[in-house]
Amino acid sequence: MPAKIANTSYFDAIEHSPVPENSAEIGEDQQRLCEIANRVGQLRSEILERIARRGQDQAGVLQQSLERDVELSELAQRLRQLDRMGPYACLGFMEIAGTGERLYIGRSGLSDDQGKQLLLDWRAPAAEPFFAATHEKDHGLAMRRRYRWRRQRICDYWDEVFDSSQLASHARLDDHSSFLASLGSKRSPKMQDVLATIQSDQDAIIRRSSQGALVVDGGPGTGKTVVALHRAAYLLHADPRLQRQGGKVLVVSPHEAYSSYVADILPNLGEDEVLISTLSNIVSIGDDLPSEPDHGVHRIKSSLAMLDAVKRAVQVFEEPPRLTFKSTLGKLKPL
Repeated sequence: MPAKIANTSYFDAIEHSPVPENSAEIGEDQQRLCEIANRVGQLRSEILERIARRGQDQAGVLQQSLERDVELSELAQRLRQLDRMGPYACLGFMEIAGTGERLYIGRSGLSDDQGKQLLLDWRAPAAEPFFAATHEKDHGLAMRRRYRWRRQRICDYWDEVFDSSQLASHARLDDHSSFLASLGSKRSPKMQDVLATIQSDQDAIIRRSSQGALVVDGGPGTGKTVVALHRAAYLLHADPRLQRQGGKVLVVSPHEAYSSYVADILPNLGEDEVLISTLSNIVSIGDDLPSEPDHGVHRIKSSLAMLDAVKRAVQVFEEPPRLTFKSTLGKLKPL
């Protein structure tokens, strides 16, 4: 039987859930999920207290008002992040071969007030083996467990054992993979959250260097959108240019229906500020544009040669920015 947690609030769900039949398998998991719930509750209480206290401050002069409003905005954003960081933010864990250490992987990182790592951010380099390990190349793992969550409770889990000496001690071996199981989930108007089932080849693309252009090609249903959105979230976390220089990420959508379909994925990955927009919302595309009268020019514009021409033009006219915002107050500093 899969491990299950009572469907109440995510704090009570962990602390007061009945003991499953296979409690020996998930007992340590339950303890860690309880620690996560308690820590998130503690952080939420602290932030709510700070918001209430800061909100009582009088506006004062312009600079004081600005600083107060900026701080309240940052606190509200942090509160939204915590609301998505219940125990169900935990994807599973990986066990390090030789040491038996368990590292629990989450949508965001989380530590207790003593500095103990409760959740390791999925984008951190130390979390890469959780996604990259295969039976051919185990990346130093003895085993990996993935959870499937539904309505804030674990409805199933899978174990993948890379150390053959541990095969007999695991009752929930992944004989058909959590990825294949996810394909049988019910379709909906929204894209399903599939971070827990990212495969090693997809993860290799997601974590690839940001230097140069990266083209991901494939037929329908091969995971291109999944890879693109997770790569955007990864780069925001890992690329120093997006951290130190205030860079942003724009996802260009083919149409509004696509934007609505994927709208929940990036916030669920901890990124609220990624803009998803169609091309028509970025630049004006008139319906009354005339057709190209010159047949020779029309033929060139519709050929692949036009791509090379545009590339050369960009190289000639493109100029890197010389100024960058270094603070929220708008001070500019030369690069």
